[in-house]
Amino acid sequence: MNPDEGVVVRTFANTIEADLAGSWLDAAGIDFMVMSDDAGGAYPFLQMTRGVKLIVAKADEARAQEVLETAERGEEG
Repeated sequence: MNPDEGVVVRTFANTIEADLAGSWLDAAGIDFMVMSDDAGGAYPFLQMTRGVKLIVAKADEARAQEVLETAERGEEG
């Protein structure tokens, strides 16, 4: 997926949180990207100031929001 064609569904403080949320999307069959501007990992502290974005295709936005909200509530679905 081209990040310019996607939509940010969540922004996290670090890649660990973003990857965990991404695993919920993956389990639901939703393609995603994790994007951070931390100089290729050289400056991980930039993740906290700039955020780590979880991106999905525009067509998957509503379903991705639903999956993430369900996961955040601790429900199975």
